[in-house]
Amino acid sequence: MNATLEQLVDGVRASAARATPLCVRAGGTKSFHPRGAPVPGDVLDVRPLGGVLDYEPTELVITARAGTPLAELQALLAAQGQYLAFEPPQFAPGGTLGGMVASGLSGPARASVGALRDFVLGVEIINGRGELLRFGGQVMKNVAGYDVSRLMAGSWGQLGVITEVSLKVLPRPVSEASLRFECAQDEALRRLAAWGRQPLPLNASCWVRADGQELLYVRLRGARAAVDAAASAMGGERLGDVADDWQACRDQRLPWFTGMTGDHALWRLSVPQTAPVLALPGGVDAPLIEWHGGLRWVQAPLAAGDALRAAARAVGGSAILFRAPGADGAGATVDSYPESQALRAIHERLKQAFDPAGIFNTGRA
Repeated sequence: MNATLEQLVDGVRASAARATPLCVRAGGTKSFHPRGAPVPGDVLDVRPLGGVLDYEPTELVITARAGTPLAELQALLAAQGQYLAFEPPQFAPGGTLGGMVASGLSGPARASVGALRDFVLGVEIINGRGELLRFGGQVMKNVAGYDVSRLMAGSWGQLGVITEVSLKVLPRPVSEASLRFECAQDEALRRLAAWGRQPLPLNASCWVRADGQELLYVRLRGARAAVDAAASAMGGERLGDVADDWQACRDQRLPWFTGMTGDHALWRLSVPQTAPVLALPGGVDAPLIEWHGGLRWVQAPLAAGDALRAAARAVGGSAILFRAPGADGAGATVDSYPESQALRAIHERLKQAFDPAGIFNTGRA
């Protein structure tokens, strides 16, 4: 066993024996999030456990240890003309592979290519008993019973310490084009719904109201002939190289995000893509819309939480607190994941099975 891995296993076993809480940490790039904020307990730092273990570009699979810097992983893939198609957000330098999987977050292309969990082939974890367990593998057809490897996506370190991950990667698209349309929110949603019913290489979208303008941005990716034909049919203004702008959208560096007032929180509303313009509380500005209508970011005070959840539920969706005022998730007292009683019961049973002593990231919503 790797010496660093052995130290992590011993640390978990000692904490389990004493029932001492552990704060599982890596780069800390999502500490603003209520589920990523530091929690009481001894810090278990996964960053020393790094390195790529296996990468065969022709097989479109990469396996690396959890502490591997995400930037290092992406540079290695880029050198082979490949990438992580779900575009994991990078809110700050220092993000790691394990933290990426634990948060389960996906970027602008999620509605077209799938979520992060769809690309997780296998994981190795340390459970709450200090046992080293492996789930899945390096191929898609390896699941029998519960798909535990994908269960780790979005677990925020509450089910175990992720030590190793195998991911499916994809070749970078041959062609790409970005289009811009000036249109109101309801018209943008109507267009996105109509385009979604057509065989178009629609990869990402973003509608935003800024500086008195209401603009819809659409990214096309695929074969050159398909991208060119779609761009011609859809109309709008074809833009030059705006890759940096899409990365800014992914990492929440657009002016719409960075200009948020100090007393406002950032709320994430997940709704059906066909949902109409939402009935937001009075005084709350228009959202920034991604995922072809399925993801709506709203800036509003914490006190607006109940109204936002009600607005999302009215169209069959949900709303969660994503970033507390001041970007300090530790200061958030709002339950960030209001679930049904049935889902809560399942969650509690999973935590009991993986972490019976309750030592991993306790106190998170």
